[in-house]
Amino acid sequence: MRRRRPIWFVAGAIILAIVGVGGVLALRIFGGDAPAEAALTSDQDTAGSGGSAQGSWTVDMTSGSLDDATSTFAGYRIQEEVVGVGANTAVGRTKDVTGTLMIDGTAITSLSVEVDMTTLVSDDDRRDGQLRTRGLETDTFPTATFQLTEPIEFAEEPAQGETLTTEAIGELTVHGVAREVTVPVEARWTGDQIEVVASFDIALADYEIDPPTGFLVLSVADQGTIELHLLFARA
Repeated sequence: MRRRRPIWFVAGAIILAIVGVGGVLALRIFGGDAPAEAALTSDQDTAGSGGSAQGSWTVDMTSGSLDDATSTFAGYRIQEEVVGVGANTAVGRTKDVTGTLMIDGTAITSLSVEVDMTTLVSDDDRRDGQLRTRGLETDTFPTATFQLTEPIEFAEEPAQGETLTTEAIGELTVHGVAREVTVPVEARWTGDQIEVVASFDIALADYEIDPPTGFLVLSVADQGTIELHLLFARA
């Protein structure tokens, strides 16, 4: 007579099988390397040719590639805990960014940026779909904005090809909540283009964002990083 397995043994085997399948799926979906962090383009031609960066500039959404991070983009970077994988870095980005920049003398007197949050794309469209109604709730809050509230002053007018490091103080609106932030910024003027990079952390609770979880995603960090790589062309 064939001996029957105890019920607890069968139940345990089923649970292990489910976890195993979930782990394999998670590895396929979430196991890849996260894109590199936003940074100034290293292969820019920085040779100075005179002239001035004075005047109005607008965000250029057309040049570069989102795949290799040489285009204008805005996005998020956040840690999550995934079944069968453990810690994973989720990154979502969009090229749908508009904005303006004004330079007057030795100061940036105005800077405004608007991001279409509905077009954020990560490495998995299921995550992107979840963010439409949970977390960022992009169906309800389709845009995020930054508005400079204090001029950015420099000791002298920036030279072409020079990398500048400064801070931008302004109002950030995400998920329908506006807060004052101080954003570390790197910038470089290369003649017909100004490249700006910013990366800063926000607490999700400050913007009334509930971290979304699901079958494979066990938890999401309560703090995330906003990344900006902006290319400005003369207006």
